Amino acid sequence: MSDQAALRRQRLAGIALMCGAVATFSCLDTTAKYLVHYMDPLQVTWARYTGAFVLALFILNPFKRPHMMATQRPFLQIGRSTLLLGSTALNFFAIRYLQLDEALAILFATPFLVAVLGSQFLGERVGWHRWIAIGVGFSGVLLVTRPGIGGMHPAALLCVGSAICYGVYSIATRLLARTDSTETTTFYTNLVGAIAMIPIVFFVWTPPQSIFQGVLMAMTGFFGGFGHYLLVRGHRLAPASTLAPFIYTQMVWTSTLGFLVFGDVPHFWTIVGSAVVVASGLYLLHYERRVGKTIVEAEEKQ
Repeated sequence: MSDQAALRRQRLAGIALMCGAVATFSCLDTTAKYLVHYMDPLQVTWARYTGAFVLALFILNPFKRPHMMATQRPFLQIGRSTLLLGSTALNFFAIRYLQLDEALAILFATPFLVAVLGSQFLGERVGWHRWIAIGVGFSGVLLVTRPGIGGMHPAALLCVGSAICYGVYSIATRLLARTDSTETTTFYTNLVGAIAMIPIVFFVWTPPQSIFQGVLMAMTGFFGGFGHYLLVRGHRLAPASTLAPFIYTQMVWTSTLGFLVFGDVPHFWTIVGSAVVVASGLYLLHYERRVGKTIVEAEEKQ
């Protein structure tokens, strides 16, 4: 019983860290949306990765642990980090024009993209249950974007691009997990982003108009770096299948912050589409849990 109680406490701690991570990501998007009204989104992207890289130097301390910088797949590390950088930049450009909840609803399509890509690159089987969930999930995204009928701003296409980049990034993360440690992958994520943005930021640089804006620029790095740190810690304490449903609590945080900071009220079709996307994602998760349980039981009988 004591072992079960300890395991339960460990999983609850993992869930708490996951909820903290998505709340932090909501703060990141809110801060970025405020800043992109005063400066170029690429400058905000630079601040996010430079700040996160500095934070990683203090937390991971690669100077005392140089082995952490050793990777068996350097080109995949660079490619993966570039994909996340592209996803972040596209998202920051999009939220200049979209409400935070609209952008997030589109990005919630990422699990369906990962399921499709996983069948191609990881050899994962996609049965008809998953295809139905994927199809329904994408229909929810269409409800949010309402393409071709004067619905959402064309910037929604940037969110679609961001979701695609993040989906491929997730596949690359799974591949790297087979060879490199989480610390190594996290370090390269921030390093590549910070270096890539240095030559770009000189062409778009606008001095912050106040100390407050300067502080917010620094906070984007903190929110991005600390959010991913909480995410990693949470996955160490609890299985991904246990944590996945709590990703959707980000919609609550994002909608609340969007209303409090920008006065944005979720549109009817955003609410309906988000509900469809979340329901499809939870069904997909439930199905994968059931399949995994069936496989384990079959192996135990052998």
